[in-house]
Amino acid sequence: MHSPFFSERSGAVVFWVTIAGIAVGASVSRETLHYRYAPLSVDEDPMATFRAHLSALEDAVRRRVAGGSIEPVMIRERDLEPIDPALR
Repeated sequence: MHSPFFSERSGAVVFWVTIAGIAVGASVSRETLHYRYAPLSVDEDPMATFRAHLSALEDAVRRRVAGGSIEPVMIRERDLEPIDPALR
């Protein structure tokens, strides 16, 4: 499987999630990462934010695929579970 990376061209982290033995391509925008996980930060590293919340992002991809989404899956803010504001 490929390593996740930040695409300057799309402004998103591109990554893969293994589902039923198949690597499913997905992405999440810098803005989604910022507004969901680091709204008070300035100039945070999208890859660092991605790595810190990898499990939640993988779960979101799995839910989208289970709901019928096909690859590549673009994770939106509404796809992510609510988080406790105190944990931001």
